Amino acid sequence: MFPTLPHTEEDLRSMLSTVGAASLEDLFADVPPELLRSQPLAIPPARSEAEVYRHLTKLAAGNRTDAVSFLGGGSYDHLIPATVGAVLGRSEFYTAYTPYQAEISQGVLQAIFEYQSLICALTGLEVSNASLYDGATAVCEAASLALAAVRRSRKVLYARTLHPHTRRVLATHFSGLEVELEEVAAADGVLDREDLRRRLVPGTAAVIVQSPNFLGYLEDLTGLAEEVHAAGALLVQSADPFTLGALRSPGDWGADVAAGDAQPCGLPPYFGGPTVGYLAARQAFLHRMPGRISGQSVDREGRRAFVLTLQAREQHIKRERATSNICSNQALAALAVAVYLVTVGKRGLAEAARQSAAKAHYLAERLWRETPAKPLASQPFFLEFPLVLPKKAAPVLERMEVEGFFAGLPLVRLAPELADGGLAERAVLVAVTEKRTREELDRYVEAMKRTLK
Repeated sequence: MFPTLPHTEEDLRSMLSTVGAASLEDLFADVPPELLRSQPLAIPPARSEAEVYRHLTKLAAGNRTDAVSFLGGGSYDHLIPATVGAVLGRSEFYTAYTPYQAEISQGVLQAIFEYQSLICALTGLEVSNASLYDGATAVCEAASLALAAVRRSRKVLYARTLHPHTRRVLATHFSGLEVELEEVAAADGVLDREDLRRRLVPGTAAVIVQSPNFLGYLEDLTGLAEEVHAAGALLVQSADPFTLGALRSPGDWGADVAAGDAQPCGLPPYFGGPTVGYLAARQAFLHRMPGRISGQSVDREGRRAFVLTLQAREQHIKRERATSNICSNQALAALAVAVYLVTVGKRGLAEAARQSAAKAHYLAERLWRETPAKPLASQPFFLEFPLVLPKKAAPVLERMEVEGFFAGLPLVRLAPELADGGLAERAVLVAVTEKRTREELDRYVEAMKRTLK
C-alpha cells in the first residue's frame, strides 16, 4: 500500500544519529553504484482497500482451478476430510507460534506430540521431530544427521531417482562445506545397485534412496540396509507417507532414517506450498535430531503434561552445539497431517492407498492398450508413472488442458536425465489418487486419444 514505511523526518534523523550515519545514502556506501536503483520501483500509488481487493481478485482469476488434476511429482491432489480445515481454523492453533513456554502451550505441544507419534507409526522408527520446512530440506537434515553420527565420514551417496528438487537442495545445502556428494546412477528407472556397490566405500556417511522414487517406481530395497551397514554408513529412505499405508515401512526395510514430505497427508497442493517435512530415526540417533521434539510427562499433580524434550535449534542452545538452524514453525501444517491421519485411521489410509494404486494401474493399462503412448520402463509403480508420448509433451499437455485436464508433468522440465535416448521431451509424469473417479479416468483416456490423433 505504501512504497516505504511512513517514518517522519524526525524519526530518520534520530535513527541515523544512533547508528552514526549522516544520511540514508551513508547506510549503503559499500554497495557498488551500478547495483543501486536510480529510480523508484514502478509501484502504483496507494489504493483503497476495496481497490486493492479488486485488483488481487482479478490476478487470482488467472489461476485455473477447474481442471481435473493428474499432477504429481511430489505434490498430490488427495481427498482431505473436512475435520482438517475445521481444526486448523481454530484460533488457538491458527495463531500459535513456536511453543517457547511449555506451560502455556499445552495444546500445541500435544498436537506436535501426536504428529510425531503418527510419523513413528508410519515409518516404523522410534523417534520423530517436528518443524521441517519440506521434503527436500528434511532429506538434507537426514544427511547432516548421518554425517554427525558416522565418525570420519564426509561422503553422502544419493540415488539419481531421488526427486530432482531434493538433489538440487542437497547440492545447495552442502555447498562450501567439506562434504562430498555423489550421485548413484539409475538403470531402467530405478537405483543401479552395481554402481552403488562401486561407490560405497569406508568413509561414506549415508546412502539416500527414494521409494516410490521420483518416477513413481518402487525400488527393491531387499538387502540394501545390510550392504550399507557393512560399509559403516546409514541408510536414509525418502518415502511418501501416504503410500506407507500399504507399503513396507522404512523401518521394515532396515533404514536408519526416514525423511520426506508429508503434504499428501492432509495438505492441498496450494499452488506449490507450504508443505511440511518429516524426519524419523532409530532411537540411537535421538540426540542427533534437528529442530524440536515434544515429549509427554506429568505435572506436579500427576496430570498428563507435554514438554519440549529436545530443543536443538540455534535459538535455544549455543550455535556450535546446534544440530541445524531450523527456525520457522511448521506446527500448523504438522497438525493438518495429524488430524488427517487420525481421521482416516489405519484402515482408511490403507484403503485410500489401495484405491490410488488400483486407479493408477487402470489408467496406465488403458493408455498403453488404447493409445500410442508407452511406459518409460518396465517397473512396478504405485500411484504415479511416466508415460512416453509419440510426440513432444508440451503441446499435448496444452491440448489436454483445453479438454479439462492437468494431464501430467513434462519430465523434460524437471529431470530430463532420467529419460534415455532423447525421450525426455516426450515423457509425462502422471499421478492418480483416490480422489479421481472412474468417469474422470475414462474421460482422460478419450481426451488423450483425440489429442494424439
